[in-house]
Amino acid sequence: MASTRLLPTVWTVLAMIISLGLLGVAMKTLPVGTAYSVWVGVGAIGTVVLGIVLLGEPASAPRVISVALILAGIVGLKLST
Repeated sequence: MASTRLLPTVWTVLAMIISLGLLGVAMKTLPVGTAYSVWVGVGAIGTVVLGIVLLGEPASAPRVISVALILAGIVGLKLST
């Protein structure tokens, strides 16, 4: 049976609750498709950046370009709303 460390688990659950709460706030003023797409995109970008910064994952050109395209999509969705 795998053991878990309490503090990272608590931090993760707390971050998930805050994230869902902020999604709910955003959905009060944005269309659901835009709000959810932005929420998912920010999460994806954050995961890639943390992987590069904290875990030493490669910051190759294709990865950076892909993150830039996700960011461009988020900005485009927000501007078109």
